[in-house]
Order: sequence, then structure tokens, then C-alpha cells
Amino acid sequence: MAAWPNPALPLLLVAALLAFEDWLATPSCSGGPPAAHGPGELRAMMVADLMLLGSDATYADRFFRDHIMYKFFANSIQTLKPDVIIVLGDISVKGSELTERKWISVIEQFEGILGHHSSLPLLTTLGDKDVGTCANLERKFVQRRAKHLPGLDSCGCGAFEISNVSFVSLNAVALLCGNNNLRLGVEKFMERESHHFQRLNEAGCYPSGCENREDSAEVSWRQNSMESGSGPVVLLHFPLHKLDAEVTGVTTFSEAIVSDHSSVFSSSKQREIYDRLHTLAVNSTQYILQALKPRIVFSAHTGSFLDFLHADGTREVTVPAMTWKTRGVPGFVITTFDIKGAMTLKCCWLAQEWHVIVGYLAFLCLTALAVRLSH
Repeated sequence: MAAWPNPALPLLLVAALLAFEDWLATPSCSGGPPAAHGPGELRAMMVADLMLLGSDATYADRFFRDHIMYKFFANSIQTLKPDVIIVLGDISVKGSELTERKWISVIEQFEGILGHHSSLPLLTTLGDKDVGTCANLERKFVQRRAKHLPGLDSCGCGAFEISNVSFVSLNAVALLCGNNNLRLGVEKFMERESHHFQRLNEAGCYPSGCENREDSAEVSWRQNSMESGSGPVVLLHFPLHKLDAEVTGVTTFSEAIVSDHSSVFSSSKQREIYDRLHTLAVNSTQYILQALKPRIVFSAHTGSFLDFLHADGTREVTVPAMTWKTRGVPGFVITTFDIKGAMTLKCCWLAQEWHVIVGYLAFLCLTALAVRLSH
């Protein structure tokens, strides 16, 4: 085998490749990167629609896309230093069709992409690709999916407390369906959480959490006297219904997602709402806003970023898809909660797949040219 004419050339090429990958995997955030992490603040990295394949992943997924996503997450976490990672549903591209073993392989694939950062606290919600449509949605099936995700109950809901910030994760897919046991279970969960936060507010100790949650399943509904924005951070997969309000941001729905889910609904009226607005129904939206009085709502599913203000003043942020499978630009939202109750958020974008492919091809061409010239 012929020796390299310039012994330093291989080292230069490796260094150039590492520098290229580092530049490629660095997120571009709106308005620049967030300010330095202050004492007592909680910073959350919100991702959605990962659409992983688990053990069904192709070689291109395992050795190219997963490698690039690993770089994306590693650089984003090292740069932005989040305290918690939140996944807003559709961690799998076809989770509703998978066996339990294959569902576990999806979770393991995501942990592999996170690498050593998988030790960070993880909050999740379930998406329609994870649990399927109303026609096949059963509580036992949801429980088999939810038990492998941290903190979710048998209905696919959960309540979390991190650094005095309260999060409530809702199974929004169940709220699209008729009056079945799963939907009733989600509504009962919201009633319990509403009761809990009303008691905290009446005691004057929210959000410090000076009182334990009520574990009893028998919590009756009562009128919520809390002020708008005084409740928890609500996490769900489907966006809320949009009434008259102010919108900031870009609304670009992904056709790849829209075309897949017309069968989610159990009635033609619900399907019409979904096809037109891609959101939960009006009654479900009003129920969530009235029962929980959210501090802020984070949703996903549309594949695009949207910052929305509801008529009652509740802010809703729709997180873009963290995948190339939706034809859009992959991205995520980084949110900082300070000790005074204020929030700041930024949307961060990653490179498109064709940019990555062209970049690697260009690097290979330059490498071949450098080798040829060196000879």
C-alpha cells in the first residue's frame, strides 16, 4: 500500500471532518442562543415527533440518521444545558402496530441517540402514532405503552414536579374519541389535578408545592376559581382548538402528517374539525383551559413552530418535529422558567437532511481531490 506523501494530511482531513460535523450539528436559535443558565432556573428542551423505527430501523437510519441525531442532541444539550428533556408524543413512527418488545426497542433507540445525556430527567406525552386511532384505542393497550415511559399512568397521563415547576401531561389522543373509558379516565385525571392546584392556590403555597396531591379517584368537579395562567405547564400532543386570538410565528403544516390521520376520529364532525384545523375539538380545549388554567401549553403534531395566544390569555407553543420524515426543517424549543415565574423560550432549528448529504458528499470530493493532488 502506498504511503501518504504528506503524513500530516490524514490528520488534517480528520480534523476538518470533526469540525464540519460540529458545525453541522450546532442548532440555530431564533434571536441567538439563550442567556446563561441562572441560579434557580429550570431549562427544558422540548422535542416532538421523533418517529423512530426501533428494531425495524434501516441501515441508513442506524448508521446515518441516528448518528446525525446523536450529534444534534449532543451539541444542543452541551450548548444550551437543559435540565430536563420533554418529548411531546410520536416517539415512534408506527408504535401502535408494534409488539411490546419492538416498542421497547424504540425507547432504547432514543436512549442511544441521547447517549450519556439519557441520564437527564425525561417527561413524555403519547401521540397518535404511539397508540393508534380511536377505533383501536383501549386502556390496556395504552397502559402497555405508558408503563415504559416515566411517570405516565394507565390512561397515558402524568403529573411531575421539577424545581418547583409543575407539569401535567395529558393523553390528547383519548380526548379525540367518544365517551369511552379511556377518555373518561383522562377527564377524571384532569379533575384531580384541578382540585389539587385549586387547594394549593387557596392555601397560598403554589408553586412551592407545600401540599401533597390527592390520590383518591373520587374527586368531584367544582368551578375553578383560579386565575388564568396560575396552573401547571400542560403538555399534550395535539394542539388546542384555535379561537379568536393573536398568533405569532409561522404556520406551515406538514402534509406528510396531515394525510396520515383522518381515521383518528370517531365521528364525521370531529374529522371535519381535524381536517380543517388539525387541533382538538372546542369542548376539549375549553375543558383543559377551564380545569387546569395552564401557565403555558406545549403541543406538537403539526410539524411546525407556532406561538399562539388564546382568548383567555393562555399561551400555547407548538413545537416543530425533530425528524426529517415530515419534509420540514427539524427543530425544537428551549424554555427557561426562572424563580420569579417568568418564562423565556426560543425555537432552534437544525440542518435539513439534503444539506447534510450534500455537505458530506462535498467533503468526500474535497478529500479525494486533496489525495490526488498530494500524489
